Amino acid sequence: MRTISAAQITGTVARLCVQANTRLPGDVSAALKACRRSEPWPLAQETLGLLEDNLSLARERDLPICQDTGMACVFVELGQEVHIDGGFEEAIHQGVRQGYTEGYLRKSIVSDPLRRVNTEDNTPASITVRIVPGDRCTLTVAPKGFGSENMSRLAMLKPADGVEGVKRFVVDTVRLAGPNPCPPTVLGIGIGGSFDKVAALAKHALLRPLDEKNPDPFYAALEAELLEEINALGIGPQGFGGRTTCLGLAIETAPTHVAGLPVAVNVSCHVTRRATEVL
Repeated sequence: MRTISAAQITGTVARLCVQANTRLPGDVSAALKACRRSEPWPLAQETLGLLEDNLSLARERDLPICQDTGMACVFVELGQEVHIDGGFEEAIHQGVRQGYTEGYLRKSIVSDPLRRVNTEDNTPASITVRIVPGDRCTLTVAPKGFGSENMSRLAMLKPADGVEGVKRFVVDTVRLAGPNPCPPTVLGIGIGGSFDKVAALAKHALLRPLDEKNPDPFYAALEAELLEEINALGIGPQGFGGRTTCLGLAIETAPTHVAGLPVAVNVSCHVTRRATEVL
């Protein structure tokens, strides 16, 4: 049994909050560069160039990539041989509190969905824990802005809708979103499970690097087909037209009921932020 202190959790989460908001992951940055090189529409190419300039300035000056520094979504892979010395969830909340305050990041969380009073420290975090083998704890902070989150959708399709129904729902989600989520976007797609599970699958899918293919050839082919159809919509960067509407997408699946076909699309903008550390 390996012991990790709550103080280590807090310090790590605080660092990751700042890192995720000021440094774009390498795979997302590389996808932006590649799309700019291949984009045939001059206005779209210029827009992608401006997005790259913004990323460079954020990195050079330690400033947030986006003014919406998001809800702090914290994903934990907790080894079953790990003992946390102290309050685990409170340590994560304290890390978010510390990172957003000391990093001068915008605080966007309200304590109640209807009474709308800001908590003033961006807590509580949204915490997802998976128990895994081993004696390590992997922490990923993925800040999620709501300009894109508000464009996400969930549907309980019928099994008879099949692959074509799933494709239609995903493409329609992007079409309906239009320029609102600040395209080019990244999509996390969940298929299967239950009403609540499929939304979690879609959010978790956003953690997969864009340069990693789905390990299942069937879903790898479906991802490629969906990406092609989405980029053929012509929405383009910031809605100015072109071939770059989506940088990439990932599908996660789970077993489901014989009578159901849940599908969820979690929409993220080009600043798909995440930072990971292993303790």
